[in-house]
Amino acid sequence: MLNKPVGHQFTVAETESIAPSQRLHMVLLGVQSVPRSAAFYESLGWKKSPTGHDGFAKFDLGGYSLSLISREDLAKDARYESAEGSGFPGIALIYLAETPEEVPLILNRAVKAGGSLLKKATRTEWGIAGYFKDPDGHIFEVDYEDAWVFDEEHRLVVDKMN
Repeated sequence: MLNKPVGHQFTVAETESIAPSQRLHMVLLGVQSVPRSAAFYESLGWKKSPTGHDGFAKFDLGGYSLSLISREDLAKDARYESAEGSGFPGIALIYLAETPEEVPLILNRAVKAGGSLLKKATRTEWGIAGYFKDPDGHIFEVDYEDAWVFDEEHRLVVDKMN
């Protein structure tokens, strides 16, 4: 799956699905300024992960992270028209799949359960990702990237990258 070009969208048969483990890996906040917001959390005494960068900051919350990205970039990635006035909530919960094949299967299961698909499983520069909304409009991203590091219980090791 990772040999497909960036932008390739994956599909699965309607009958195929897989249940994700009962775990979230990231709370992703869309913010006006990543450096300003990161400085705020650092002033609370939180330590920023060295694995982030100016456009994507992470804070280790013990097996998952609070992550910051520009509000516009999050809206664009989740396929909202704009970050303002389109019902975009500015926050996403992220499940990191263990294999690339899981991403479209988990998205399919979410739709079968009553959610709505925002973005099909799509080949990105870093891996494969897609988005769904739950019945109340909360956004979830399902993502697979080789870079993520997990412990033996599939908890995110925030301060390490492959």
